[in-house]
Amino acid sequence: MRFLKDEKGQGAAEYILLFGGVIVIAIVALILYRSYFQGQNLSSKEDIQKVRTNLSGGTV
Repeated sequence: MRFLKDEKGQGAAEYILLFGGVIVIAIVALILYRSYFQGQNLSSKEDIQKVRTNLSGGTV
C-alpha cells in the first residue's frame, strides 16, 4: 500500500505533461501560420534600412 501513497515522481510527470502541451500548441500555431510566412520576402537588410529612414526623418 506504500506504493499507492508514494508521490515522489508526480511533480516530474506534471512538468513533462505541461511542457508537452506547450510544444503541441507551438507546433499547431506554426502549422496554422505557415502560409503566412511562406512567400514573404523577408530581408533584414531592407527592414533595417526602412527603420533607419523612418527614424532619421526621411534622410539617411
